[in-house]
Amino acid sequence: MPSFEPVYIKTYNKGLLKEKIKKAREILSSCSLCPRGCGVDRLSDQVGICKTGKNAFVSSYHPHYGEEAPLVGHNGSGTIFFTYCNLLCNFCQNYDISHEGCGEEVSCEQIAGMMLFLQNTGCHNINFVTPTHVVPQILSALEIAIENGLGVPLVYNTGGYDRVETLKLLEGVIDIYMPDFKFWDPKVAELTCEARDYPEVARRAIIEMHRQVGDLVIDKSGLARSGLLIRHLVLPHGLAGTRQVMRFIAQKVSSNSYVNIMPQYRPCGRANEVKELSRMLLPKEYKEALREAKEEGIIRLDGAN
Repeated sequence: MPSFEPVYIKTYNKGLLKEKIKKAREILSSCSLCPRGCGVDRLSDQVGICKTGKNAFVSSYHPHYGEEAPLVGHNGSGTIFFTYCNLLCNFCQNYDISHEGCGEEVSCEQIAGMMLFLQNTGCHNINFVTPTHVVPQILSALEIAIENGLGVPLVYNTGGYDRVETLKLLEGVIDIYMPDFKFWDPKVAELTCEARDYPEVARRAIIEMHRQVGDLVIDKSGLARSGLLIRHLVLPHGLAGTRQVMRFIAQKVSSNSYVNIMPQYRPCGRANEVKELSRMLLPKEYKEALREAKEEGIIRLDGAN
């Protein structure tokens, strides 16, 4: 067992995890896990926007070396890529997974086995990718994994379209929150993912995440142990609203927030249906985004950009 003790160990030892599992599964009977609020009975395998019923689907699990340096370390971040999504951006770089359902249905026992395999492989954390729609399944799997020796930090790697009420079930469970803040303008959110409320939802969600875990804590070896890490993908033509997003983070979350401003946008999925998204990001647009972040007071930029 690592010397560092993840927050979920204490929650489990206090007997609080079982209650969280119970509450989360109850939500599935008329699902309101995410802001879509489909209201379907997922326990009976009815499906809504996320196309996921009682069981989760997983596309892959493996050590990942392409994440932020504080997550990767020497042995990689132990990523579990959940299939489907509640946000469904039309330009998603994992379109085959999020939209087309590339993956296999798995039980909670199988998810627990993946977590333990990744830990035993040497991964520094368990990184749940696109977890919003499968929170109950993750919690159930976590209980099994803890009982079999899990002891590395948990990362909640989300698009940011998360209900505060669901996030509160994860308090004392998730060590590292890693949300995207994708767009500032509701019109852009409507255009790209039919979620006009995304900016307001993301603001509330990120404030709640920070309340739970605080700023990102990195140990002497360079590994993240707890806290908030925010991602922001720069879009062509300034569609992401970088300056406004950075101003919000600095003024309403924390000026010490760790932020990864990402330059890798390329047209994927159905991006070509939107003229402004039909080309690659220009180097000058990325440099402008970095400048705006610094001008708004964001000083902890991933990769010392």
